[in-house]
Amino acid sequence: MKVAAVQFTSTGDTNGNLERATELIRRAAGEGARLIVLPEATAQSFDSGRLDTQASDFDGPFATGLREVAEELEVTVIAGMFRPADAVERDGKTINRVSNTALITGPGIHRGYDKIHTYDAFDYKESDTVRPGTDLVTFDLDGVTVGVATCYDVRFPEQFRDLARAGAQVIAVPFSWADGPGKREQWRLLSAARALDSTSYIVAAGQSRPGGEAAAGEASGPTGLGHSVVVGPTGARLEEAGYEDEILYADLDMAEVEKARKALPIL
Repeated sequence: MKVAAVQFTSTGDTNGNLERATELIRRAAGEGARLIVLPEATAQSFDSGRLDTQASDFDGPFATGLREVAEELEVTVIAGMFRPADAVERDGKTINRVSNTALITGPGIHRGYDKIHTYDAFDYKESDTVRPGTDLVTFDLDGVTVGVATCYDVRFPEQFRDLARAGAQVIAVPFSWADGPGKREQWRLLSAARALDSTSYIVAAGQSRPGGEAAAGEASGPTGLGHSVVVGPTGARLEEAGYEDEILYADLDMAEVEKARKALPIL
């Protein structure tokens, strides 16, 4: 199965992000990709203001726009978006939280995975504005079972093992990983480790680095450091991007998953 990991920088303009995502999906589909993974926060970047003001559900313009192009091209698309969730009280204020959702859309499918592990770390608390999800998600594409995780989930190996035990041979990971000292090295280690933990392919698509390579290594907040990657089931990086906009392609052979799981029966 040919896959694509699409790396670009979204903005605060949801309509503009939909147009850009559509353009990149068409490009990837034109290269024969059947599964096309876009970054976390494709619909609206994290640094662009309140997420609840543009959040919309699966019947909203962003999700339906991606569904239309995916169905037209007969591909499956995974892309980060935000959906209305609940209201909570924080320090005397009512906050309308959203779900950090990886939309899964294409012929015969239109659903999502809600990020389970919110980024409550390093003096930041994503759960203040994002309701954590609760359910693992897998789906079938061309006879291959695909699982979905998002960004900070990659620090939790049990989620990836559970996805593999649920049948996942490929795990798609939209992400928007903060840059800063050591952050690239952490991402590269964790993405490879989760492939090895689960003996699955990892197809991870991230936000490219604002400012490109010239800003590499500087603290960026949750706005991306690039380095989208496709990792094989034994932890080998098959394709890896740099800091700039890029589309990665890889042909995934499920026989390699079977071979890895026979040799390493860790599940």
